[in-house]
Amino acid sequence: MSSSKTFKTFLIAVGIFLTGHSFAADSDANADANDVAIHGYDTVAYFTKSTPTQGTTQFTATYKNTIYQFVSAENRDKFRAAPEKYAPQFGGHCAMGVALNKKLDVDPTAWRIVEGKLYLNLNKQVQEKWLSDVPGNLKTAYEVWPTIKDKPAASL
Repeated sequence: MSSSKTFKTFLIAVGIFLTGHSFAADSDANADANDVAIHGYDTVAYFTKSTPTQGTTQFTATYKNTIYQFVSAENRDKFRAAPEKYAPQFGGHCAMGVALNKKLDVDPTAWRIVEGKLYLNLNKQVQEKWLSDVPGNLKTAYEVWPTIKDKPAASL
């Protein structure tokens, strides 16, 4: 193989590597293999409709390299204007799990807004445990989060 072909092959490989990594969800984000957050649920709808609502690929926004789906352009635009207001806490990981030093997936129907922030949990049974001491669990989770947020979930 000529040196110019080798160099071109190298550049293509580097480009593929960088593309794959530059668009991957941030390490603290809970996203699926396609970098979609909250299993495609509309994070703004929790605040505006007070109910979990499945979003659509027609209306999306990216925040911290994670794709959020929405039911409408209006919700998407609200999110784009203030993503930190609407994005789930702890990167979308289970709030109770974080309090227990774990990064767990969530059930989008196990949720609660506390003091204007969205918290999700693994399932409704875990949510009940979390709800038994919200202030204590949040205090612990906010203390733990900085120590685990950049670690892969599998390592915890």
